[in-house]
Amino acid sequence: MGYNRDLARERLSTEAISYAALSELDAIKERDERARIIAKIVFWVFDDYYQRSRHIPFEVKAAFEQRDWPSTFRLSRERLNTYSLTIEKLGPVLDAGCPELKADETFWSDVENHYFDLIRDRYEADIAFAFLHSVRRKIYADEWRPVEYQPRSGPLRRPPPAEAVTLTVPTKLPVSPDVVKQILGIAKLKAFWRDIDEDARLTAEMLTKAIEARGAVAGDEVRFIMVNAGFYRNRGCYLVGRIAVPGRGVHPLTIALLNEVKGVFVDAVLTDSDDLQYVFSSTLANLHVTSPSYHELAQFLFSLMPKRPLGLHYSTIGFNHIGKVAVINEITREHRRMGERFNTAVGFRGTVAIGFSMPSSKYVLKIIRDTPTEGYKWGTFDGVDAVLDKYRFVHYADRAGSMLDNIIYYNIALERESFAPELVEELVSAAGATVKIVGDNVFFRHLIVQPKMIPLPVFLETAAPEEARLAVINLGFCIKNNAAANVFNKDLDGRNYGVSPIRKVYLFDYDAVEPLTGVKVRTNVGREDGEEDIPDWFFEEGTIFLPEEMMVGLRIDDRELRRVFQEYHPELMSMDYWQGMQRALEKGLVPKVRSYPIGRRLRRTVRPKVAAG
Repeated sequence: MGYNRDLARERLSTEAISYAALSELDAIKERDERARIIAKIVFWVFDDYYQRSRHIPFEVKAAFEQRDWPSTFRLSRERLNTYSLTIEKLGPVLDAGCPELKADETFWSDVENHYFDLIRDRYEADIAFAFLHSVRRKIYADEWRPVEYQPRSGPLRRPPPAEAVTLTVPTKLPVSPDVVKQILGIAKLKAFWRDIDEDARLTAEMLTKAIEARGAVAGDEVRFIMVNAGFYRNRGCYLVGRIAVPGRGVHPLTIALLNEVKGVFVDAVLTDSDDLQYVFSSTLANLHVTSPSYHELAQFLFSLMPKRPLGLHYSTIGFNHIGKVAVINEITREHRRMGERFNTAVGFRGTVAIGFSMPSSKYVLKIIRDTPTEGYKWGTFDGVDAVLDKYRFVHYADRAGSMLDNIIYYNIALERESFAPELVEELVSAAGATVKIVGDNVFFRHLIVQPKMIPLPVFLETAAPEEARLAVINLGFCIKNNAAANVFNKDLDGRNYGVSPIRKVYLFDYDAVEPLTGVKVRTNVGREDGEEDIPDWFFEEGTIFLPEEMMVGLRIDDRELRRVFQEYHPELMSMDYWQGMQRALEKGLVPKVRSYPIGRRLRRTVRPKVAAG
């Protein structure tokens, strides 16, 4: 019998489970029994959350098959929100019904022991543990108490997956259309194909050329090792695997499918690790995978894209809390392996955030200042929580391939010796409401972690002319993609953008982001030179944006680079573009954002029309 979400919600709502079980506590005084009941409550609520979250990828698959794009966005938000909303409801209920959870830290050890008995044989035990400590973090939210992100005894052991994660399709060169059809059938789509025979032929030709380019010849054995599931996001479905040729190595493979009015078709074939990073990026909404084996999936993706840290692969497929643990562990290992200390990050010193990193680290860490520095542009500062809300907004939004995701840790402690003394002094002085020295640790009420980028102005200072040119072109695409996701950065300053190792450009500072639909797009174009009257928009409240003045804010100093930007993206300096995007978003339309290089798309021959006789 399948999982009935509506029935489960009615039967196993957080409040119903919690209040019903907590009523037992009133008559129970024995400490161990009280701990056992609390452990059962958390486990029951977690189990309901987990079953709901695992069903969502299948609903996203159905939305892809039916071309129901608004539902794909709604389901993505639901999957991200469900965990936090469940914790938000459960934490206060437990706190009120069992005061010793906050008053007696040793009581948590008793709860944890009983909880481990309930989860130890489950594949998702690590998520269940993260859930328990998220509840604990919620209860301790107002106190300077760190909460671990993984068991002190080390990683939890887990059983093997219940079903095979990959399947192998053997063949020989050249790749035949029938082999491609077998691969295309992996997702088991219940949708009409536009022309599967033509797609299979073109894809087979493209795969054969890619394999031959690596030295293979006709007759060589080839194995396609494919994940036995579809990967879904927004308008796309992806089939993911690797190509193994004995003696020629192993190479990644992703086949991108779209579903438009005339049916499903192959849009692109990716066979390069860097190309895959466009698709499997934390700058996009999470992928939904119709396989429950998230550990094996993350490891498989890591084998295809070893330049991306393992923790980010977990987050990419929607297991953000496991990704959190993996990322903080990677940062700890980086410090111990390299012996480096955190110090102020390279680039412009932020007016709202303090960024810091280790020289060899793959990550940048941030905290929000108690009050901004003198260079703050936006008048009244709404406070740390308001800025964190904007970082959370981006985390839950479709980042359209152009905004870095944020991992936000709460109530976390890092060893003081891993920080440069002058950085510790600055953190405590400028963010005393967030940072505190607790024994040998630096305690953070919040800590934002992002993949490390090269700030755009820093990159342009040293880049070769062609790379600099590519960066400013990609900056324009970044701004357009953000707009398509209903995100507007009112601080259109080049210092808020970074360049990745694959030369994509991303927005990474979010204290000035807001929904594009709420921005008032105005212009001074058409006003006569020398007019002294004040324009009407001057008296309007809210965020006013003058597109024709964009180039001034971007701080692109080089005249030739400014010309390149304007040549490739002239519409960004016009009211029509921005207001047109606003109208589309207000109508609920989902603008297309392609997440891979256009050169990897399938090349189709346009068939000439036959004249009527």
